[in-house]
Amino acid sequence: MKAFDYVVVSIEGDYANLRRLDEEKDELKLVARALLPDTIAEGTKLHYEYMEYTVVG
Repeated sequence: MKAFDYVVVSIEGDYANLRRLDEEKDELKLVARALLPDTIAEGTKLHYEYMEYTVVG
C-alpha cells in the first residue's frame, strides 16, 4: 500500500481540502473531517497510510 503526505490547505465546515506534497499539481483532495485527526488546522502536515491520516511533526 502506498503512503502519501498532505498539507491541509483549508477547512470548510465538515470537510478539509488537502494538497499532496509530492506533486506539483494544484489539485486538492476533499476529505471529511471525521476521517482526519481532531487537532488539524490550516497548514497541518498529514501522513496517509493504511487508510489512516496522522499528523506529522
